[in-house]
Amino acid sequence: MWKRKNHIHAMALIIKLAFLLSTYLLPSSEPPSLSFVHAFSPTASPPFVNMITARTLLERRRRTISITTPFILHSSTLSKGADVIATNNYDDGDYNENSSTSNNGDGDGDKSDAVNVVLVTGFESFNRALYEEAGRLLPPECKINLQVFADSDIQSKKETFASAVQNADLFIGSLLFDYDDVVAVSSLLDDVAGPRLLFECATELMSYNRVGSFNMETSGDEASPSGPPPAVKAILSKFSSGKEEDKINGYIKLLKFGPDLLKFIPGEKASDLRTWLEAYRYWNQGGRNNVKAMLQLVTQRWLLEHQGETEQQGHTTDMAALESLTLPELEITPDVGLLHPLLDDGGVMKFAANPKSYMEWRLSSVCSELAEQRNFPLAPSDAPRVALLLYRKHVITNQRYIQDLIRYFEGKGLIPVPVFINGVEAHTIVRDWLTSQHEIDGVARGTITRDSTYKANEATSVHAVVSTIGFPLVGGPAGSMEAGRNVDVASALLSDLDVPYVVASPLLLQSIPMWKSNGVLGLQSVVLYSLPELDGAIDTVVLGGLVGDKIALVPERVRKLCDRLHGWISLRRTPPADRKVSIMLYGFPPNVGAVGTAALLDVPNSLENLLRRLHAEGYDVGDFATDNEASGQSLVAALAILGEDPVIAGGTGRMTEAVERRMERARDGDKTVPETLAATGGGLGGATIKGVDMTFDQLEKIMGKYMTRKVRKAWPERERGPGVNAKNEMVVAGLQVGNIFITVQPLLGVEGDPMRLLFERDLTPHPQYCAAYEWMRLPEEKGGAGSQAVIHLGMHGTVEWLPGQPLGNDRQSWSDEMLGSMPNVYVYAANNPSESILAKRRGYGTLVSYNVPPYGRAGLYLELANLKDLVNEYRSGEGSSGRSDLREAILGSCERTGITSDVELPTKDDEDAADLSDEEFDAWVATVSNYLVELEARLFSSGLHTLGAAPTDEELSSYLNAYFNDRMSGEEIESVIDAWHQQKETDGKQPTAPGFLSWLQNFAASFMGGNEESSLGAVVAHDATEKDLLKDEAMQIVDLLGKNVEEIDSVINVLDGGYIKPAPGGDLLRDGTSVLPTGRNIHALDPYRMPSAGAWARGERAAEEILRQHLKANDGAYPETVAVTLWGLDTIKTRGESIAIVLSLVGARPVKEGTGRTVCYELIPLNELGRPRIDVLASLSGIFRDSFANVVDLLDDMFERAAIAGESPDMNYIKKHAMELEAGG
Repeated sequence: MWKRKNHIHAMALIIKLAFLLSTYLLPSSEPPSLSFVHAFSPTASPPFVNMITARTLLERRRRTISITTPFILHSSTLSKGADVIATNNYDDGDYNENSSTSNNGDGDGDKSDAVNVVLVTGFESFNRALYEEAGRLLPPECKINLQVFADSDIQSKKETFASAVQNADLFIGSLLFDYDDVVAVSSLLDDVAGPRLLFECATELMSYNRVGSFNMETSGDEASPSGPPPAVKAILSKFSSGKEEDKINGYIKLLKFGPDLLKFIPGEKASDLRTWLEAYRYWNQGGRNNVKAMLQLVTQRWLLEHQGETEQQGHTTDMAALESLTLPELEITPDVGLLHPLLDDGGVMKFAANPKSYMEWRLSSVCSELAEQRNFPLAPSDAPRVALLLYRKHVITNQRYIQDLIRYFEGKGLIPVPVFINGVEAHTIVRDWLTSQHEIDGVARGTITRDSTYKANEATSVHAVVSTIGFPLVGGPAGSMEAGRNVDVASALLSDLDVPYVVASPLLLQSIPMWKSNGVLGLQSVVLYSLPELDGAIDTVVLGGLVGDKIALVPERVRKLCDRLHGWISLRRTPPADRKVSIMLYGFPPNVGAVGTAALLDVPNSLENLLRRLHAEGYDVGDFATDNEASGQSLVAALAILGEDPVIAGGTGRMTEAVERRMERARDGDKTVPETLAATGGGLGGATIKGVDMTFDQLEKIMGKYMTRKVRKAWPERERGPGVNAKNEMVVAGLQVGNIFITVQPLLGVEGDPMRLLFERDLTPHPQYCAAYEWMRLPEEKGGAGSQAVIHLGMHGTVEWLPGQPLGNDRQSWSDEMLGSMPNVYVYAANNPSESILAKRRGYGTLVSYNVPPYGRAGLYLELANLKDLVNEYRSGEGSSGRSDLREAILGSCERTGITSDVELPTKDDEDAADLSDEEFDAWVATVSNYLVELEARLFSSGLHTLGAAPTDEELSSYLNAYFNDRMSGEEIESVIDAWHQQKETDGKQPTAPGFLSWLQNFAASFMGGNEESSLGAVVAHDATEKDLLKDEAMQIVDLLGKNVEEIDSVINVLDGGYIKPAPGGDLLRDGTSVLPTGRNIHALDPYRMPSAGAWARGERAAEEILRQHLKANDGAYPETVAVTLWGLDTIKTRGESIAIVLSLVGARPVKEGTGRTVCYELIPLNELGRPRIDVLASLSGIFRDSFANVVDLLDDMFERAAIAGESPDMNYIKKHAMELEAGG
């Protein structure tokens, strides 16, 4: 029972909302009277009838929640029909897969007096049969001809679909987002005679909602997007927490009360809005009976309102019987709740009210007894707990995969905490219902403050979070097209929780065969990968996909997910002293001293830093951290010895001897051996050699027959590849330092073009490559290294480039096989988000970014420095007799250095340099001088970065000089660095941006006296100068660069099974401070927002310059074809500049839909373009193809439309060349 106080407050809220709605919905000539307001005032004495009405509304709302046990929130009866649908067993008499029409009229099938209804399912095509059955179950008075289409039918059955919509009396659409579908549907909706109901679709479609006088049309002002009417917007704030991220969730809550509130509001407009909300509520609650009620609601109203028309047309509907029909009661399933197969009691599904009550039941003897009775596998009570976020729509339509997924989790020793949501509340579940031991400890220490919305009496602790929703954590599908808007909110919530956040789901837009043959494509890749990665999601696993219109799991993929979760959770459950970790270095190209190298990273020193930090965190690193002579250089030198062909030929048994001999030679002064090996114990810190000589039969026992058979076929005995000893055994070896195994990644072993491995699926990694990863994961008790995690140290390795699916690993993907369940901590350069995508998606890499080294100026040296002196002397000695000698010297120097290739002499075909006049030569020398200045100032990365090392003052100065160029002097940069150090000493901690104003405050106080506030006020009373702003920006950059130490912090946190904050990858100079600090789980940009505005402007200029130069060099002729290479890394760094070049050359521009997504490349009319369309030969890198599949589709569509455009071939070279190809067969 509610307490009286809460009851009154609830009534007061409803009464206030009713009044608020009335102010918007009553005709303007009938404003609400004061007596009406008084009657609904909670402090007045309202008429008894009004109180009864409000009370009845509340009581009815309360009765929809059946509290059958202390933990049960609601029970929902599943009919036989729904159960049949869910289990995919169709009776031939009930369902015809090739038919999408449902008719509930008489048996003769006469549809002349039926209402034509078209229903289109978007992301829920699996519910097609349910909707058709709901139509067949309508009472005979509501005769309808229901045609149900999947979103794929919009394009594949264009004529049929168009005809159906054009003849429709009613139109219902849900979850339609694809741009082509939106355009096609929008073009037809004006033909619909009656109501148009669109639920949770793209912004453009939502504006077509219409029921009677209610609609969602825009005002015509571009600043006023379509959406809910003002009345709905006005009360949304009453249904949310007031937080920006919770606003979408307010829509769902509004559905509960909106229709009932509108009962109190007179007027046609209120009645129409109520009909729309009521229909939406039935649809949102889902299930066969609710869909049937929705269809009855709109059909019944349509027939009654058009009674006269139907009679004139000879329709035989019994209007009296129709009018007497009552709507079925709404079958309510909670918006959020928890479920479990054991809660299904003879077809009655019960849902737990909150995670705490669910876990009390799950760990109870009642649950154990039920499991025993039904032979249901249950994970042990001390098993890891994993929050599982599920689509509510899938739960209420009884999609079987939900039950199977929970069963698999239990069977694999994981306790699922399955929370179903509409999709928009994922962040509220994490924030209000979930906690972790890390968060509990942080709250106790005072380092974490929970949100006020946290429900301590309802929450439970978990070890990981798995979302089957995809999309962003905040907003879900409804917030998906504003990517990154709430990333900070999601990151903060997940950081406090500090457990792995994994996205894994069956494909809802692709069939399993399509995934197996092509990988994850288009919009599906954005939903599962691109958008969740902005929140820091890791280890995405495709769990299955569509089979026909139904969702099916691939059991092996579910097991993969569970195994990887166990891998992460076992790290946290294992004390650091007992954790076993592998560190993998690289050695490519072979035999050239490249062992222990990585792009922009000082690997030996980084390795040493990492081992010492692991020791400080309690890991067993042997004697390395306490041995003053131990070094990373020695470890790398020893690993290089192990990788030499003669040493490998002798097998692991002779490797210790080989290393000891080198150590002895180093002590004897042999300069051909790294001198670091001359230290005591070789500087290895007590490291020992560990490895195995593995036969093919042993490999088969570890890897299994299926994958080993593929390797045997690709690598017959006579061609075993590298890493094989004299006995033809695979040699795997490395250095064991306590519980840390350090090794070198095997070579790819493919001669000529190693990239073939990525694209030729019949190829496999060579046997020794397989043996290395399999043995590394093999438990120690079975003779392996027993590693619980692997650290790939630096950019980049090769495991993510192995054969398999381009996106969406399956059982046959070799990166999936090599890594198994082992967490992959991938230390990666921050400036290469393009290739890092492969490491993250194909290689299950949890990325930890490292900073690029400081930038230096190229300068001039040797001949170029001499040339500069000659040019300066020539230009300063006008009129002197020696200029002719200098002229010859300058020409000779330019030819020797190749400058004449970059700065061409202004000579004609029959002239040489001697024929140039003094004025011509002077102008050319001036150009050479400018070129030398540019060359001298060119930036390059200077040195190598050491993981986790704070930058020196010299390095900070280099970063700032490169960033600000000439905008700040050396003295100003030095003062900023000094101020940063001063504040660190004052505060005892790193300053936080904006640091300069804080420093300025202290500085002012020290010179002007008085308190800091008044001193700062005196200083900043004047407008800040440009120099002040630059110093403030410089202080921010220095502060962020000073956080390089967080790189190793993040590695340690990942090894603890924790969450790493996301950040965009990129370069400080090009991308600004958003890429700092490093030590983050980097991601690429949203592929649906390219090119950016800046990239579009730069691309246009570049295209114009290409054409200008060609016109100049070819007597005003346009090029017919221009080749453009689309690189993945370049596209990410420039935000799509190369795409903009292609579009500009063709004469096209991006078209964005309401939320800012680029959805089409529109051809610019020729009269506006003013020149021919240029054909473009676009060459795509593999990474571009995989990372920007949507862009590839849009470009393909653009070229197809250009090839058939109604334009002259003389002005459209794409069409011209297409016609030539066609004519040539």
